[in-house]
Amino acid sequence: MAVSSKLAAIWLKRNKRGPMDFHEQATLVAGRGLAGNANQGGKRQVTILSAERWQELMQEVGGNLDPSGRRANLLVSGIDLENSRKRILLVGNCRLLIQGETRPCERMEAAWPGLQAAMRPGWGGGVFAEVLDNGEIKTGDRVSWLNDTSG
Repeated sequence: MAVSSKLAAIWLKRNKRGPMDFHEQATLVAGRGLAGNANQGGKRQVTILSAERWQELMQEVGGNLDPSGRRANLLVSGIDLENSRKRILLVGNCRLLIQGETRPCERMEAAWPGLQAAMRPGWGGGVFAEVLDNGEIKTGDRVSWLNDTSG
């Protein structure tokens, strides 16, 4: 039986370098990002992290940080984000165009020793995307690649 891919968590950042607040639902705004999030516009409108990759990283560094420590906006489970540049990810009914890999910064090293280096291979820092559609998303929403025929 195939694992169902879903949106596991949503976090909004109040201000630059500010805390990440968990939300059950949020509004995506095409060309901008998440309504109420500090980062708006550009190619890095939404950041996305894989729950499974985060668990692997925590095992590798012997850590126990909550995935919110990565400071990504969306946590997805059951979907591989590695090498996904220019692919379109469906979150609920909204399309997100993956623009590239989110590189780990020094804040990851400050969060847990060895984490920044561990995140470098395999797109461990997740991805960043442009929002193509306006819409509401909520935790538990289905996540899939557009035109993915793998099931």
